[in-house]
Amino acid sequence: MSFFLEGLRQAWQLIVHHDPFLWHLVWITLKVAAVSTIAALVIGLPIGLTLGLGRFRGRGPLILLANAGLGLPPVVVGLVLSLLMFPAAPLGRFHLLFTLRGVYVAQSLLALPVIIALTAAAVADMAPGLLPQARAYGARRWQLALLALREARVGIMAAVIAAVGSAMSEVGAIVLVGGNILGLDQTLASAALQEVEAGHFANGIAISILLMGLILVVLGLLTLLQQFGAARRMGASS
Repeated sequence: MSFFLEGLRQAWQLIVHHDPFLWHLVWITLKVAAVSTIAALVIGLPIGLTLGLGRFRGRGPLILLANAGLGLPPVVVGLVLSLLMFPAAPLGRFHLLFTLRGVYVAQSLLALPVIIALTAAAVADMAPGLLPQARAYGARRWQLALLALREARVGIMAAVIAAVGSAMSEVGAIVLVGGNILGLDQTLASAALQEVEAGHFANGIAISILLMGLILVVLGLLTLLQQFGAARRMGASS
C-alpha cells in the first residue's frame, strides 16, 4: 500500500512541476498512437470497405484472417519485425531497428487488423437494402464507399478508439523493435516497465497512473466524437 501511496505522491509531483522527462514520454506516446493509427487507417479503411461491401470469392477467409489478426501477440510481432530489421535481414537497409520509425511500423501493423476487421464488420452491419437502393439510383463504387463510411462511422470510430488505446498501452513491440531507448522511443508504458524492472516501484506506479489518466482523456474525447456521430445518425434517420 505504501508503494501505491508513494506512486500517487510522485505522480502529483511530476505533474505539478512539469517534469521534462514526463512530458517527453507523453509526447512520444501520443505521437506513436497518432502516427500508427493514421497509417493503419490509410491502409486498412479501403481493405475493410472492400471486405464489407464486396461479394467475391475468398472474402470469407480474408475476413477470418482479419479477425484472427485481432489476437496477434505484440511480442511475436515485435520479435519477427526485429529479426527482419537486423542489418543483414530483408528490412535492414531501411535502418528501422532501435528507432522511432521502427516503432511506428510495428504499431501500425498491430493496429491494421483492428481497423480492417472492425470496419468490415461495421459496413456489413449497415441497414439492409441501403446499398442496393443506392446502386439502383446509379451510384458508382466510390459513391457507395462514401455512403458506407458515413453510415458505418460509429463502428469505424470504435476501430479508431481500439487502435489508439492499443498503441498507447503497448510495450512488447516497442521494447523489441525500438529498444525502449530513453529520450528516443520510450513511451509511458515502456518507461513504467523499465522502472518496475529496475526496482523503482513508486516511479513505475507514478508513470502508470499518468498513463491511465492520459488514456482516459484521449479515449474519452474520441468517445465523445463517436457519440456525436451516433446522435447525428439517429437525428438524420428520424
